[in-house]
Amino acid sequence: MDYKTAYSIEDFRLIAKARLPKGLFEFIDRGNDDEIAMVENLRALENIKLVSRVLNNATIRNQSIELFGKKQLMPIAIGPTGSAGLTWFEGEIELAKAAAAKGIPFTLATSSMTSMERVVKEAGGNLWFQLYMWPERHLSHQLVQRAERAGFDALIFTVDTPVAPGREYNLRNGFTIPFKFTSQNVLDVMSHPHWLFHVIGKYLATSGLPRYVNFPEHLQSKITALPMGRSMATNESLHWDDVQQLRDLWPRKLIIKGIQHPDDAKLALQYGADAIIVSNHGGRVLDSAPSTIDILPGIVQSVKGKMNVFVDGGFRRGSDVIKALCLGADAVLLGRSTLYGTASGGQAGAEAVIELYRREIDRVLGLIGCHDVANLGPQHLFTKN
Repeated sequence: MDYKTAYSIEDFRLIAKARLPKGLFEFIDRGNDDEIAMVENLRALENIKLVSRVLNNATIRNQSIELFGKKQLMPIAIGPTGSAGLTWFEGEIELAKAAAAKGIPFTLATSSMTSMERVVKEAGGNLWFQLYMWPERHLSHQLVQRAERAGFDALIFTVDTPVAPGREYNLRNGFTIPFKFTSQNVLDVMSHPHWLFHVIGKYLATSGLPRYVNFPEHLQSKITALPMGRSMATNESLHWDDVQQLRDLWPRKLIIKGIQHPDDAKLALQYGADAIIVSNHGGRVLDSAPSTIDILPGIVQSVKGKMNVFVDGGFRRGSDVIKALCLGADAVLLGRSTLYGTASGGQAGAEAVIELYRREIDRVLGLIGCHDVANLGPQHLFTKN
């Protein structure tokens, strides 16, 4: 199947599954432990129903929004995904270009494999940078200053992974970063020659095997190959003081990712965050976490419009995005789906995924009789008595 004949996110997922080695695909596609949270994200969205209002002259429909003082063409953004550079040669740049072309923000992950300066120079657009806080905080602070100099518009501080998740499948698959051929994965890799030659082969011919190029140079040299998801240092001592330090250091928009409780949303507001992302890491960290769409309304209510509230986790359809907006989200962040698109066709594949969301959002607005995403609210949802 070619991305040009993909008509749903599931179609793109199947293309990515066929093209990528099993170890890499499962790192992108799967959750944690028994994958309860990942499945629950999807199930909870399925259980929410939309109500149509008819005879409402739906000839004009608008899905553009204003975010942080800038107009963007859709109520979505690309969330941080550290493996984009493995799905396609220099996949971060490809995905960032796709986001810029479609008028939505792109987030570059700490663990990206293309330098932040190159992404700014070659992709442009509305760029955000995602940060994990290393135990050596001064090194993370240096990275923040570098992102500011590079020109990123916003900083996303991910706070929901103070300790490493399990993800046993990564151990079984033996897929590592930095990549290395092992007895565990050599057959897997050799059975995907397109990826081997057009991704790894291109890296070998240019810059060498993919690595975390945004890490300080001395840390890059110290990194040994570890299963994906366990190759970055975690920080068990994270505290709200870290948010305060980032607020003092970062002069632009500050977003806290991984909020799951209304009281933490209030604290994020208290410590100066401009926005929060209601997130359970796509079901990839705490496997008993509730679905993000279920906890979204309470968190929106807790901050009472004083900050932007975004959400991620399982949004595979334009109708899913509509449901989140009805429940008070200002925008939805996408992760897996745009990686499927990048794996399917680089920038063109990623653009095709974003365009799929645009068409579906537009269609659903027409079907429910809503002219503008700004007018979405609980009145468009069906609630059982």
